[in-house]
Amino acid sequence: MSSALVWFRRDLRDFDHAALFHALKNYQKVFCVFIFDSTILDALPTRSDRRVEFIHGSVLELDAALRVKGGGLIVRHGPATEVVPALAASLGVTAVLANRDYEPQALARDAEVAERLRLLGVSFADFKDQVIFEKSEVLTQGNSPFSVFTPYKRAWLKTLTDFHLKAYPVDKYAVHLAAPAAGETIPTLAELGFTSTNLGELGIVPGMAGGRKLFDDFLKRIARYKVRRDFPAVKGVSYLSVHLRFGTVSIRELARAAHAIGGEGAETWLSELVWRDFYFQILWHHPRVVGVSFRPEYDKVVWDDAPDLFAAWCEGRTGYPIVDAAMRQINHSGFMHNRLRMIVASFLTKDLGVDWRLGERYFADQLNDFDLSANNGGWQWAASTGCDAQPYFRIFNPVTQSERFDPDGVFIRKYLPELAKVPDKYIHAPWTLPPIDQKLAGCVIGTDYPAPIVDHAKARELTLARFGVVKGATE
Repeated sequence: MSSALVWFRRDLRDFDHAALFHALKNYQKVFCVFIFDSTILDALPTRSDRRVEFIHGSVLELDAALRVKGGGLIVRHGPATEVVPALAASLGVTAVLANRDYEPQALARDAEVAERLRLLGVSFADFKDQVIFEKSEVLTQGNSPFSVFTPYKRAWLKTLTDFHLKAYPVDKYAVHLAAPAAGETIPTLAELGFTSTNLGELGIVPGMAGGRKLFDDFLKRIARYKVRRDFPAVKGVSYLSVHLRFGTVSIRELARAAHAIGGEGAETWLSELVWRDFYFQILWHHPRVVGVSFRPEYDKVVWDDAPDLFAAWCEGRTGYPIVDAAMRQINHSGFMHNRLRMIVASFLTKDLGVDWRLGERYFADQLNDFDLSANNGGWQWAASTGCDAQPYFRIFNPVTQSERFDPDGVFIRKYLPELAKVPDKYIHAPWTLPPIDQKLAGCVIGTDYPAPIVDHAKARELTLARFGVVKGATE
């Protein structure tokens, strides 16, 4: 009897799953495995990580769902490069199937696994699953990868057909699922060396059920997405990013729904999914962006060595309320609204003059939805070093951004309770509040809330000079 092993990674669902479908269709007996990869876990900066808890909860749910279908999940803890070949050998399978990853470290891992399997006489195959279009499926007329989003989006939409959005009918072949051996258990968080976080009190529900609930709720609001998405105090976005990151939802189902609904709200949200594909293909074609600027000339930019300023940014004590509230949000919840990501990234690089790579790494540690391609792309966009980036001379003013996108200070007050009694007129720049009124509001600048650590107007001039030197040298 032919048998195979499906290796789950960032695709923690039992439906519309490319690798699982191909395995079930082509093999008579299909085992399923998830590995808590110690190579990844051991490198995390803390033993209390919301992402690990989210994955753990999603794995528990996936195992239960597979058992209902007659299968189940084999769960292991160790280096994936060793565990996968060893498990394949012990199960006697002839093939291992997985969904494709595009990050350089993941590609190296998969290549090592494939070689070890080859030596055992076991094949390895991977499939496109976490994107609609990958690698070189969408190219310019000159047959080269895109580096500007808008023409990429046009080509993406022109290439799209119903076939690309069609779900994989996993249930049709579920009879081939193989149950794990009796006594197989899933290690607890503690057994993995981790502790519980505030995931539950934040209301973040892991797994397919959590993703389904959010998606169903968003479909009721999607028509208003375009007009509401930039306001962090408003329920305007989908909140599905962590579910997309770990594959507890299907990108095909999401894109299919948005494409079918149409209208400015759904079309704008579909554009965000296209941005996701865009950054994946940038990472695939230009893996060097992991450590350097997409536009090499901007590696000559001289950033300031300012650990105190960087620490103030990380801890939400810059004196600019919209920046500080956003940083307190990410530190507390692992989530940050997309508009705020742009504001704080611009502030770190353009107001504080700090290297974008430091901010990128901080987000990588903090974000529940951390995804290398999108995180790198977003940071390089804000720093003006990336593909299709914000021009270096367009610099966000944190006060005017705050006034525009949190006009009543609702978001600011949620995360900065010390500003609760500051009048709306001054909430975006509380240092302009007269001293007597600061005392009346219980918020004396420099005591109850920090004074601005940098003057935006002066910082803007420094940034123009910083980039101008490089720009002048390359023209």
